[in-house]
Amino acid sequence: MKDPRTIADFTALLPDGSDVSLADRLGKVVLVVNTASRCGFTPQYTGLEALWRQYRDAGLEVIAFPCNQFGAQEPGDAAEIASFCSLTYDVTFPMMGKIDVNGKAAPALWDWLKARAPGLLGSKAIKWNFTKFLIDREGHVVRRYAPTDKPESIARDIAKLL
Repeated sequence: MKDPRTIADFTALLPDGSDVSLADRLGKVVLVVNTASRCGFTPQYTGLEALWRQYRDAGLEVIAFPCNQFGAQEPGDAAEIASFCSLTYDVTFPMMGKIDVNGKAAPALWDWLKARAPGLLGSKAIKWNFTKFLIDREGHVVRRYAPTDKPESIARDIAKLL
Protein backbone atom coordinates (compact mmCIF):
# COMPACT_ATOMS: atom_id res chain seq x y z
CA MET A 1 0.00 0.00 0.00
CA LYS A 2 1.21 3.50 -0.75
CA ASP A 3 2.07 5.78 2.13
CA PRO A 4 -1.25 7.36 3.14
CA ARG A 5 -0.99 11.10 3.16
CA THR A 6 -4.49 12.39 3.85
CA ILE A 7 -7.55 11.33 5.79
CA ALA A 8 -9.09 10.33 2.45
CA ASP A 9 -6.81 7.29 2.36
CA PHE A 10 -8.62 5.68 5.31
CA THR A 11 -11.84 4.07 6.38
CA ALA A 12 -13.48 4.07 9.81
CA LEU A 13 -15.55 1.48 11.58
CA LEU A 14 -19.20 2.42 12.04
CA PRO A 15 -21.14 1.34 15.14
CA ASP A 16 -22.84 -1.42 13.09
CA GLY A 17 -19.43 -2.92 12.25
CA SER A 18 -19.28 -1.76 8.62
CA ASP A 19 -16.56 0.46 7.19
CA VAL A 20 -17.05 3.96 5.83
CA SER A 21 -14.60 5.85 3.64
CA LEU A 22 -13.24 9.07 5.09
CA ALA A 23 -12.67 10.50 1.60
CA ASP A 24 -15.80 12.62 1.87
CA ARG A 25 -14.15 14.50 4.74
CA LEU A 26 -11.82 16.24 2.29
CA GLY A 27 -12.84 19.88 2.12
CA LYS A 28 -13.84 19.87 5.78
CA VAL A 29 -11.90 20.63 8.92
CA VAL A 30 -12.05 17.47 11.03
CA LEU A 31 -11.53 16.99 14.76
CA VAL A 32 -10.92 13.31 15.57
CA VAL A 33 -11.25 12.30 19.24
CA ASN A 34 -10.97 9.03 21.15
CA THR A 35 -13.73 9.04 23.75
CA ALA A 36 -15.02 7.14 26.78
CA SER A 37 -18.24 7.37 28.79
CA ARG A 38 -16.78 6.78 32.25
CA CYS A 39 -13.72 9.02 32.18
CA GLY A 40 -12.91 12.14 34.14
CA PHE A 41 -12.75 13.92 30.78
CA THR A 42 -16.19 12.67 29.64
CA PRO A 43 -17.76 16.11 30.30
CA GLN A 44 -15.72 17.27 27.28
CA TYR A 45 -18.58 15.85 25.20
CA THR A 46 -20.38 19.13 26.03
CA GLY A 47 -17.54 21.21 24.57
CA LEU A 48 -17.16 18.96 21.54
CA GLU A 49 -20.87 19.25 20.81
CA ALA A 50 -20.66 23.04 21.21
CA LEU A 51 -17.80 23.19 18.66
CA TRP A 52 -19.77 20.98 16.29
CA ARG A 53 -22.88 23.15 16.53
CA GLN A 54 -20.95 26.40 16.23
CA TYR A 55 -18.80 25.45 13.23
CA ARG A 56 -20.46 22.58 11.35
CA ASP A 57 -22.15 24.86 8.83
CA ALA A 58 -18.74 26.43 8.13
CA GLY A 59 -17.23 22.99 7.44
CA LEU A 60 -16.22 21.39 10.77
CA GLU A 61 -16.80 17.72 11.43
CA VAL A 62 -16.21 16.22 14.86
CA ILE A 63 -15.74 12.45 14.79
CA ALA A 64 -15.68 10.43 18.02
CA PHE A 65 -14.06 7.02 18.31
CA PRO A 66 -15.09 5.26 21.54
CA CYS A 67 -12.20 3.36 23.11
CA ASN A 68 -12.01 1.02 26.10
CA GLN A 69 -8.20 0.82 26.33
CA PHE A 70 -7.75 3.23 29.22
CA GLY A 71 -9.06 2.07 32.58
CA ALA A 72 -11.90 0.12 30.90
CA GLN A 73 -13.83 3.40 30.81
CA GLU A 74 -15.92 2.55 27.73
CA PRO A 75 -17.33 -0.91 28.50
CA GLY A 76 -20.64 -0.54 26.64
CA ASP A 77 -21.66 -1.74 23.22
CA ALA A 78 -22.51 0.61 20.36
CA ALA A 79 -26.16 1.04 21.41
CA GLU A 80 -25.24 1.78 25.04
CA ILE A 81 -22.57 4.29 23.99
CA ALA A 82 -24.95 6.07 21.60
CA SER A 83 -27.71 6.19 24.19
CA PHE A 84 -25.39 7.54 26.90
CA CYS A 85 -23.93 10.23 24.64
CA SER A 86 -27.32 11.31 23.33
CA LEU A 87 -29.18 11.31 26.65
CA THR A 88 -26.41 12.67 28.87
CA TYR A 89 -24.63 15.14 26.58
CA ASP A 90 -27.05 15.61 23.65
CA VAL A 91 -24.29 14.49 21.26
CA THR A 92 -25.28 14.77 17.60
CA PHE A 93 -21.85 14.61 15.92
CA PRO A 94 -20.78 11.31 14.31
CA MET A 95 -19.84 8.43 16.60
CA MET A 96 -17.81 5.62 15.09
CA GLY A 97 -17.55 2.04 16.28
CA LYS A 98 -15.51 1.20 19.38
CA ILE A 99 -11.82 0.69 18.58
CA ASP A 100 -8.36 0.37 20.10
CA VAL A 101 -6.15 3.39 19.44
CA ASN A 102 -2.88 1.69 20.43
CA GLY A 103 -1.42 -1.70 19.62
CA LYS A 104 -1.83 -4.20 16.82
CA ALA A 105 -5.62 -3.87 16.72
CA ALA A 106 -5.51 -0.09 16.19
CA PRO A 107 -6.90 0.93 12.80
CA ALA A 108 -4.45 2.34 10.26
CA LEU A 109 -6.08 5.77 10.66
CA TRP A 110 -4.89 5.95 14.25
CA ASP A 111 -1.36 4.83 13.39
CA TRP A 112 -1.27 7.60 10.76
CA LEU A 113 -2.62 10.24 13.17
CA LYS A 114 -0.05 9.33 15.84
CA ALA A 115 2.83 9.31 13.34
CA ARG A 116 1.88 12.69 11.85
CA ALA A 117 1.36 14.41 15.22
CA PRO A 118 3.40 12.79 17.99
CA GLY A 119 2.65 13.61 21.58
CA LEU A 120 4.82 14.99 24.35
CA LEU A 121 8.53 14.28 23.84
CA GLY A 122 7.78 12.63 20.49
CA SER A 123 5.67 9.84 21.94
CA LYS A 124 3.40 8.25 19.38
CA ALA A 125 1.14 6.29 21.74
CA ILE A 126 -2.18 7.72 22.85
CA LYS A 127 -1.88 8.19 26.61
CA TRP A 128 -5.56 8.56 27.57
CA ASN A 129 -9.12 9.19 26.45
CA PHE A 130 -10.04 12.47 24.75
CA THR A 131 -6.81 12.89 22.80
CA LYS A 132 -7.74 15.07 19.84
CA PHE A 133 -6.35 15.49 16.31
CA LEU A 134 -7.15 18.48 14.11
CA ILE A 135 -7.13 17.87 10.35
CA ASP A 136 -7.24 20.63 7.73
CA ARG A 137 -9.48 20.84 4.64
CA GLU A 138 -6.80 19.11 2.53
CA GLY A 139 -6.88 16.11 4.86
CA HIS A 140 -3.55 16.70 6.63
CA VAL A 141 -3.00 16.46 10.37
CA VAL A 142 -2.36 19.92 11.77
CA ARG A 143 -2.06 19.30 15.49
CA ARG A 144 -2.52 16.87 18.34
CA TYR A 145 -4.17 17.99 21.59
CA ALA A 146 -3.82 16.35 24.98
CA PRO A 147 -6.80 15.00 26.92
CA THR A 148 -6.46 17.99 29.26
CA ASP A 149 -6.96 20.43 26.36
CA LYS A 150 -10.60 21.42 26.61
CA PRO A 151 -12.56 21.65 23.35
CA GLU A 152 -13.21 25.37 23.80
CA SER A 153 -9.45 25.97 23.84
CA ILE A 154 -9.26 24.48 20.31
CA ALA A 155 -11.91 26.82 18.86
CA ARG A 156 -9.39 29.44 17.72
CA ASP A 157 -7.33 26.85 15.80
CA ILE A 158 -10.50 25.50 14.17
CA ALA A 159 -11.66 28.99 13.18
CA LYS A 160 -8.30 29.69 11.52
CA LEU A 161 -8.63 26.57 9.36
CA LEU A 162 -12.22 27.32 8.39
